[in-house]
Amino acid sequence: MSKKARTLATELDGFISPFRIDGGHKFHLKSHKTKVKGGLDKADGEAIIEQNRKRLSDFQEKLYAQDRWSVLVLLQGMDASGKDSAIKSIFEGVNPQGCEVTSFKQPTSKELDHDFMWRTVLALPERGRIGIFNRSYYEECLVTRVHPEVLKAEKLPARLVTKNIWRERFEDISAFERYLTRNGTVILKFFLNISKEEQRERFLDRLEQPAKNWKFSMGDVTERAKWHRYQAVYQDIVRHTSTSYAPWYVVPADHKWFARVVIGSTIVAALEALDLHFPRVDGAALDEFKAVRKALEGEGKGGKKGGG
Repeated sequence: MSKKARTLATELDGFISPFRIDGGHKFHLKSHKTKVKGGLDKADGEAIIEQNRKRLSDFQEKLYAQDRWSVLVLLQGMDASGKDSAIKSIFEGVNPQGCEVTSFKQPTSKELDHDFMWRTVLALPERGRIGIFNRSYYEECLVTRVHPEVLKAEKLPARLVTKNIWRERFEDISAFERYLTRNGTVILKFFLNISKEEQRERFLDRLEQPAKNWKFSMGDVTERAKWHRYQAVYQDIVRHTSTSYAPWYVVPADHKWFARVVIGSTIVAALEALDLHFPRVDGAALDEFKAVRKALEGEGKGGKKGGG
């Protein structure tokens, strides 16, 4: 690795390592603060966000051209935790041909006729691309536990719905993620950890600003009443699906700008570690380029004579 690369990794590590969980059976969500700023003020944070945008754009071009690796970014979090705005900010300026955002809402009847991973598998990124999941297959271990009626809608045979179903789903997801990483997909999982107080302020802000009214519904308040249940389930998810090959990043999300520093830095550092580069041209192609150049230059000269 080059000196420049080591410097970049070192520079960003302070915004990554404190929030990485890669084997979290002792993980306790309450011990992870939501208002962390990492020793930065907002101006410093915005400068890092802008630097990371440029780095991400450069890496994405090489990722696309090399066409070997793919990157899957998963964003989970409570309503108003900042998932949508993080995607918009972090990927600003990235070539849209090289990345795709998929938002997973309530399953359709067709999706419910398949296994719980089916619809997300269809949206996995191709080699050379970045796929961004706004919510993901982890909803099938989250919403289905908070709302048992949702699990019933999945039409599973009754004998398969046992007390072990969540452990089994965790095992299936971890095995699936291992499979993906062994086939060249880098998995980056972010849980945007927002406080209940900050969510309340953001909900009130949505009500105050007409441009944000569309984001709000009474359903948000209904789910907020189940806050502690959601937190307990998220803790269980992180504990059982954090691995060395697909760790979770528990991102302090009360300050949106710092959440973007953490997420952007993590993505950039992961791309840097892939040693991406534009494909090298072999000798035969270089000889062909010379012939093409000669033909094009000759065409230009001929045009000038004809015009005279």
